[in-house]
Amino acid sequence: MKRVLILISVTMVLSLNGFTQKQSFYDFKVKTLEGETFDFATLKGKKVMIVNTASKCGYTPQYKELEELWDQYGGKNFVIIGFPANNFANQEPGSAEEIREFCTKNYGVSFPMMEKISVKGSDIHPVYQWLTQKSRNGVMDSDVKWNFQKYLIDENGNLAEVLPSKEKPNSDKVISWLAVK
Repeated sequence: MKRVLILISVTMVLSLNGFTQKQSFYDFKVKTLEGETFDFATLKGKKVMIVNTASKCGYTPQYKELEELWDQYGGKNFVIIGFPANNFANQEPGSAEEIREFCTKNYGVSFPMMEKISVKGSDIHPVYQWLTQKSRNGVMDSDVKWNFQKYLIDENGNLAEVLPSKEKPNSDKVISWLAVK
């Protein structure tokens, strides 16, 4: 009886500390560039591409391709989420207002853009902790190597693939992934 009580106590403590339950992709809530709450639970049943973006990068023209992909596939079954980040060579120094103005004026960005975050280091945002740590996402570890790295999340909230910055948003690999039901 004593062992059973100890086992139950340990299980309850671990449960309260979150050790027995993996965090789901759908558990996250983030802020948009405009400061509004964006709840990932609204993404259930959709494929998602998460991209860390920057306004002063050699890959910045990918905003155009991201917007084209959004125009063609975005909406009911697919969402692109941009996370501006200043982790690489100070290539996203702007404020939320400056980032929004840049994206809208230069690329007509209409897909969801979130507040500027950190995608690596000691201040890594919880979403990117989930994306980069197998212990959290249950699939794989990865490092964010540069701006415009892409994370593909399937319609069940599972990490499906990590694509390097050089992989264009509208590549055959991405279009094929979108076509799979």
